[in-house]
Order: sequence, then structure tokens, then C-alpha cells
Amino acid sequence: MSLLVGITGGMGSGKTLAASFFHEFGAHILDADVICRKLVEPGQPALKEISECFGKSIIDEFGNLDRKKLAQVIFYDPKKKNDLENILHPRVFEFENLEYKNISQKHPKALVMIDAALLIESGNYKKMDKVIVVKANKKTQIERVLTQSGWGRDEVVARINNQMPINEKIKYADFVLDNSLDKASLRKKVKDLHIKLSFFAAKND
Repeated sequence: MSLLVGITGGMGSGKTLAASFFHEFGAHILDADVICRKLVEPGQPALKEISECFGKSIIDEFGNLDRKKLAQVIFYDPKKKNDLENILHPRVFEFENLEYKNISQKHPKALVMIDAALLIESGNYKKMDKVIVVKANKKTQIERVLTQSGWGRDEVVARINNQMPINEKIKYADFVLDNSLDKASLRKKVKDLHIKLSFFAAKND
């Protein structure tokens, strides 16, 4: 029977890169961030609920969610962050569950992975067969996010410090991928782990 694996990590840890390598080797990837984007498209019930909770100013002139404005609001207001998660998380979990069932029916020995930054914080890790945490040292995380985001160093450090510490996440992990080196090193580690997880998926019943 198929295997459901959660993959997570902090900003700049390289979890999405690791997920892309797993996909390259044959795993099915469900990206929680991509799912969230679909759920807040114009006309979706979640967008209406967010608008009612956060006010009409959170919607831009084209009827789309202003993600930057929303991110600023929830970064400084834990209650608003909690409100948003209460709107989105149940819908994301339902979507993932349906997708997992569909994939499993077509591919009974599939390795299906949930790529989610808040896998542990949301409690969704409890539904996984296995959990992978991708880690990197803090200096490397900061440098990567600086390169990718265009934010200032103070903002990057503040955002990383606002997340669950990686050592806490590791407590929930079945496997830890250290991504403090280069892409080639991570790819090899992913390849080795993919072989192991695929074996579990094939034997799982």
C-alpha cells in the first residue's frame, strides 16, 4: 500500500528543493503552499471567509488576495494568524486527503509526500506515516533567504526567529536531511532516502 510522508523545515532549509528531488526520483508531491493558493482564488469560499475576517482591504482591485498585505498582518498579530490558519488548515487537509486517496487508487505502491512549512505546528504530522525534517545551520538559512527574497537581513532574521526552532521540529522527525552543504550533496541524500521509503511503500499493508 502507498506511503504518506510529510516533509518540512525552516525558511532557507531547502525543503522544497528536497521535495523536487524526491519528485525527480518518482515520488508524488502535494505542496501545501500551492494548495493554499488554489483555495484562495477568486470565487473560493476560503477567500470570502478571509475577506469577512480581515476586511475588504485584504482583496486587491482585481479580486485577488493581497498576500503581502495579509503576511504583514499575521506576522505582527498572533490572533489573526490563528484565525487564518483556522480558515485554511481544515480545507488544506481535506484537499490533501482526497488527492492522496486518488493517487493511492491509481498507484497502490506510491510514495506520496506532503511538502508543508507548518506540518508540525498544524498537527498534520499526526496523519503521516513518516516525517522528514530538512535542516541547515542558521547562517546558511539566512544567506539563502537573503538571496531568494530581496528582504533585508533584519527582516529575514526576524522571520526565521518567528518560526518553530529546527531542533524542536527534529523531535517529530523519523528522518533528518542535513542540507548545510551543496545541492549535489542533498540530492544524493534524497536519492538514498527515496530508495528506503519506496521499499516501505511497496511493503506497507
